[in-house]
Amino acid sequence: MNSSKPVDILLIEDNPNDVELTLRALKKVNVANHLLVVGDGAEALDYLFARGTYRSRNRIDVPKVVLLDLKLPKVGGLEVLREVKSDPIMKSVPIVVLTSSKEEQDIIESYKLGVNSYIVKPVDFEKFVEAVAQLGMYWVLLNQPPT
Repeated sequence: MNSSKPVDILLIEDNPNDVELTLRALKKVNVANHLLVVGDGAEALDYLFARGTYRSRNRIDVPKVVLLDLKLPKVGGLEVLREVKSDPIMKSVPIVVLTSSKEEQDIIESYKLGVNSYIVKPVDFEKFVEAVAQLGMYWVLLNQPPT
Protein backbone atom coordinates (compact mmCIF):
# COMPACT_ATOMS: atom_id res chain seq x y z
CA MET A 1 0.00 0.00 0.00
CA ASN A 2 1.19 3.52 -0.79
CA SER A 3 2.16 5.09 2.53
CA SER A 4 0.74 8.47 1.44
CA LYS A 5 -2.84 7.18 1.26
CA PRO A 6 -4.92 7.22 4.46
CA VAL A 7 -5.22 3.89 6.24
CA ASP A 8 -8.46 2.74 7.88
CA ILE A 9 -6.92 -0.21 9.72
CA LEU A 10 -3.36 -0.59 10.89
CA LEU A 11 -2.66 -4.24 11.71
CA ILE A 12 0.42 -4.72 13.88
CA GLU A 13 1.10 -8.45 13.82
CA ASP A 14 4.27 -10.50 13.36
CA ASN A 15 2.68 -13.94 12.86
CA PRO A 16 2.07 -14.50 9.12
CA ASN A 17 -0.72 -17.02 9.83
CA ASP A 18 -2.58 -14.52 12.04
CA VAL A 19 -2.06 -11.81 9.41
CA GLU A 20 -3.59 -14.06 6.74
CA LEU A 21 -6.55 -15.04 8.93
CA THR A 22 -7.17 -11.40 9.87
CA LEU A 23 -7.05 -10.27 6.24
CA ARG A 24 -9.47 -13.03 5.22
CA ALA A 25 -11.88 -12.03 7.98
CA LEU A 26 -11.75 -8.33 7.07
CA LYS A 27 -12.20 -9.09 3.36
CA LYS A 28 -15.25 -11.17 4.26
CA VAL A 29 -16.97 -8.00 5.55
CA ASN A 30 -15.43 -5.72 2.90
CA VAL A 31 -13.30 -3.58 5.24
CA ALA A 32 -9.81 -4.63 4.08
CA ASN A 33 -9.40 -2.03 1.31
CA HIS A 34 -7.42 0.57 3.23
CA LEU A 35 -5.36 -1.66 5.48
CA LEU A 36 -1.66 -1.64 6.27
CA VAL A 37 0.14 -4.54 7.92
CA VAL A 38 3.37 -3.97 9.83
CA GLY A 39 5.30 -6.81 11.42
CA ASP A 40 6.91 -5.21 14.45
CA GLY A 41 6.44 -2.45 16.99
CA ALA A 42 9.25 -0.26 15.63
CA GLU A 43 7.70 -0.12 12.15
CA ALA A 44 4.29 0.55 13.71
CA LEU A 45 5.66 3.57 15.59
CA ASP A 46 7.43 4.79 12.45
CA TYR A 47 4.14 4.64 10.57
CA LEU A 48 2.03 6.22 13.29
CA PHE A 49 4.49 9.04 13.95
CA ALA A 50 5.40 9.57 10.25
CA ARG A 51 9.11 8.88 10.55
CA GLY A 52 11.67 6.67 8.83
CA THR A 53 10.30 5.15 5.62
CA TYR A 54 6.90 6.74 6.43
CA ARG A 55 8.18 10.32 6.91
CA SER A 56 6.32 11.53 3.81
CA ARG A 57 3.00 10.40 5.30
CA ASN A 58 0.70 13.10 6.68
CA ARG A 59 0.74 12.44 10.42
CA ILE A 60 -2.74 13.93 10.79
CA ASP A 61 -4.23 11.11 8.67
CA VAL A 62 -4.62 8.62 11.51
CA PRO A 63 -6.08 5.12 11.16
CA LYS A 64 -9.71 4.53 12.14
CA VAL A 65 -8.48 1.64 14.30
CA VAL A 66 -5.24 -0.08 15.22
CA LEU A 67 -5.27 -3.85 15.77
CA LEU A 68 -2.30 -4.53 18.02
CA ASP A 69 -0.63 -7.78 19.00
CA LEU A 70 1.27 -7.55 22.29
CA LYS A 71 4.07 -10.01 21.59
CA LEU A 72 6.05 -8.18 18.90
CA PRO A 73 9.71 -8.05 17.87
CA LYS A 74 11.83 -4.90 18.31
CA VAL A 75 9.27 -2.87 20.30
CA GLY A 76 6.58 -4.70 22.29
CA GLY A 77 2.88 -4.00 22.00
CA LEU A 78 2.60 -2.42 25.45
CA GLU A 79 5.32 0.10 24.55
CA VAL A 80 3.54 0.90 21.26
CA LEU A 81 0.33 1.43 23.22
CA ARG A 82 2.13 3.63 25.78
CA GLU A 83 3.67 5.88 23.11
CA VAL A 84 0.49 6.21 21.05
CA LYS A 85 -1.79 6.98 23.98
CA SER A 86 0.63 9.59 25.38
CA ASP A 87 0.70 11.57 22.12
CA PRO A 88 -1.82 14.42 21.71
CA ILE A 89 -2.54 13.64 18.04
CA MET A 90 -2.63 9.86 18.36
CA LYS A 91 -4.34 9.34 21.72
CA SER A 92 -7.86 9.42 20.26
CA VAL A 93 -7.09 6.61 17.77
CA PRO A 94 -8.92 3.46 18.92
CA ILE A 95 -6.56 0.60 19.70
CA VAL A 96 -7.79 -2.96 19.99
CA VAL A 97 -5.35 -5.44 21.46
CA LEU A 98 -5.77 -8.67 19.53
CA THR A 99 -3.44 -11.14 21.20
CA SER A 100 -3.01 -14.68 22.40
CA SER A 101 -2.01 -13.45 25.87
CA LYS A 102 -4.51 -14.18 28.61
CA GLU A 103 -2.07 -12.93 31.26
CA GLU A 104 -3.95 -10.77 33.74
CA GLN A 105 -1.01 -8.34 33.99
CA ASP A 106 -1.12 -7.73 30.22
CA ILE A 107 -4.86 -7.05 30.39
CA ILE A 108 -4.54 -4.69 33.38
CA GLU A 109 -1.57 -2.82 31.91
CA SER A 110 -3.29 -2.47 28.52
CA TYR A 111 -6.34 -0.84 30.09
CA LYS A 112 -4.18 1.38 32.30
CA LEU A 113 -2.44 2.61 29.15
CA GLY A 114 -5.75 3.41 27.45
CA VAL A 115 -6.58 0.47 25.18
CA ASN A 116 -10.13 0.58 23.83
CA SER A 117 -10.64 -3.18 23.83
CA TYR A 118 -8.68 -6.32 24.70
CA ILE A 119 -9.49 -9.47 22.77
CA VAL A 120 -7.82 -12.83 23.22
CA LYS A 121 -7.41 -14.54 19.86
CA PRO A 122 -9.65 -17.58 19.64
CA VAL A 123 -7.83 -20.75 18.67
CA ASP A 124 -10.78 -21.91 16.57
CA PHE A 125 -10.54 -20.56 13.00
CA GLU A 126 -14.23 -19.74 12.56
CA LYS A 127 -14.42 -17.94 15.92
CA PHE A 128 -11.29 -15.96 15.03
CA VAL A 129 -12.73 -14.93 11.66
CA GLU A 130 -16.03 -13.95 13.28
CA ALA A 131 -14.31 -11.89 16.00
CA VAL A 132 -12.12 -10.00 13.50
CA ALA A 133 -15.02 -9.43 11.12
CA GLN A 134 -17.07 -7.91 13.95
CA LEU A 135 -14.11 -5.73 14.94
CA GLY A 136 -13.72 -4.43 11.42
CA MET A 137 -17.42 -3.74 11.00
CA TYR A 138 -17.65 -1.84 14.27
CA TRP A 139 -14.48 0.26 14.17
CA VAL A 140 -14.41 1.03 10.44
CA LEU A 141 -18.10 1.31 9.57
CA LEU A 142 -20.06 2.06 12.77
CA ASN A 143 -17.81 3.94 15.20
CA GLN A 144 -17.88 7.74 14.95
CA PRO A 145 -14.37 9.11 15.56
CA PRO A 146 -13.77 12.70 16.68
CA THR A 147 -13.26 15.15 13.82
